[in-house]
Amino acid sequence: MNFELNEEQRLIQDTAKRFAAEEIAPTLAQEERKHEFRSDRVAKMGELGFFSCALPEELGGSGMGFMESVLMAEQIAKVSASWRLPFNMQNLGPSLTVTKFGTPEQRKKYVPGWVAGTQLGFFAMTEPNTGSDVSSMKTHAVDKGDHWEVHGNKMWISQAQVGDAGLLYAYTDKSAGNKGMTAFIIEPKKMKGVTARAIETKLGLHCAPTGEFVFEGMQVPKENVLGKPGDGFRICMWQLNQTRLGCAAGALGVAGGALDLAINYANERTQFGKAISQHQMIQAQIAEMVVEHHAAQMLVYRAAWLKDQGKPNQFETSVAKLAASEAAVHAANECMKIFGSYGFSTEYPAERFYRDAKSLQVVEGTSNIQKIIISGMACGHAPNRE
Repeated sequence: MNFELNEEQRLIQDTAKRFAAEEIAPTLAQEERKHEFRSDRVAKMGELGFFSCALPEELGGSGMGFMESVLMAEQIAKVSASWRLPFNMQNLGPSLTVTKFGTPEQRKKYVPGWVAGTQLGFFAMTEPNTGSDVSSMKTHAVDKGDHWEVHGNKMWISQAQVGDAGLLYAYTDKSAGNKGMTAFIIEPKKMKGVTARAIETKLGLHCAPTGEFVFEGMQVPKENVLGKPGDGFRICMWQLNQTRLGCAAGALGVAGGALDLAINYANERTQFGKAISQHQMIQAQIAEMVVEHHAAQMLVYRAAWLKDQGKPNQFETSVAKLAASEAAVHAANECMKIFGSYGFSTEYPAERFYRDAKSLQVVEGTSNIQKIIISGMACGHAPNRE
């Protein structure tokens, strides 16, 4: 078992680390205050190949795999959890899903733009009353002969109000249960009958746009069905197993960023005549953060490796997502406590890590959902899958 990164992976890791330090960090505090999203930065990330992983070269892929995507997302999230989101919106979500289930025409039309970061992506599953129970969604599409007509709404959709093209999951035959769900590729800026609104009341992720869609008879061409009508639930579950890894990588970055911040502060801050890092209680906090971060890192890297080998990985991906998310929340919490009153101030990044970390226990399947997946497979009630 080889735990060493190869030369190319170290170069990719360094590139992402440098991008975060030079392109994101200098203006992040100001952008956070304004809740500012920059599409030009997404395009710049696309130019650097951040969204090209696990995709064929003819669609803009670079020959890199899931491991490289994790390494880059981790480094970005160490500086900003908001700017980890594009890895899912541009690559691990729509691009991979359309590449696997789409027609040659769909792949050629949509994937290169997502990979380049010039076409902003999204995927719409969640609704006001539908979260973990995806099958309870109410959004539906009616067959009108030459097109589908969509009614309903989606909520808490990353990049909804800025998105150019993305995936929509809706029922086309509610009586068929899960087998009546269908996946569509939609272009909300070009299609009539859809309104996108920003959600501006979020606790964290202030530089990552989140919104809702309201569908009032949106017309979707028949050629925009992804797969076949009725394939939506299967496609949705497959996609979540890919984007879940992106969340795990983001959590790993948040945990690592909070840990670094806590250590630096503990070495600088003095109380009772010495650096607080020399006091046993602080040492205990940091030791716990280190152990949880290292354990999560091994789990996330293992899940990425299994994906790159084409081996079953849903179990390992959920284990990684759960462990990394909980480690991130704990690390952010301990970081705030180590900072003391300064951790409660918006002038220091400790409070941002704390706010951003909480989202990781919710997105791409809550921590409770991960426990259900993990225990179900551990007890033999469900098989592991790719």
